[in-house]
Amino acid sequence: MALKSTRQQWSGIGKALHWLVAALILVMAYLGLTMGDLPNGPDKIATYALHKSIGLSILALAALRLGWRLYAGAPEEVPGTPRWQARIATVTHVALYALLLALPLTGWLLNSAAGFPLQWFGLFNLPSLAARDDALHALAVASHEVLFWALAVLVVMHAAAALYHHLFLGDATLARMLPRGWLRAPANDTPETP
Repeated sequence: MALKSTRQQWSGIGKALHWLVAALILVMAYLGLTMGDLPNGPDKIATYALHKSIGLSILALAALRLGWRLYAGAPEEVPGTPRWQARIATVTHVALYALLLALPLTGWLLNSAAGFPLQWFGLFNLPSLAARDDALHALAVASHEVLFWALAVLVVMHAAAALYHHLFLGDATLARMLPRGWLRAPANDTPETP
């Protein structure tokens, strides 16, 4: 496994962080969309605590992933990619990183403004970002929801673009984010050998 990204392939650590964050986003989407409808009681409290802990994990992993990308670099554009597509991909990646950091931070802020303690999987407490404040809480709740839907739209677009590149353009855009050998890359996009 290459420590740094090559010209044609993401690094193994970059791939692992990508798919781990993707899986956690799916779990969080399910929890976030269903936990409000749970009846009050211990199960609801446990679900909210799990949502918060996974959100904090996503925040840490997104920061780690961003740092890793700065260290390990990114592959070059797939040969033949039009400049406008490359620019859209760059803007989308920047927006995804921003949302992966901002969404958990607004969750942390709304929890703080509600006056609730924040724990990570019951192991340790995190400090409040603000004092209890109903107006700030309402603003943070609204921001959290808007950011979630923005992330959902961008994730769907991101996945659709990768599938479009694979199914219709036949290039290695998707293959180079998967473990080697999962998808066959076109001959002109074959990964470098170490």
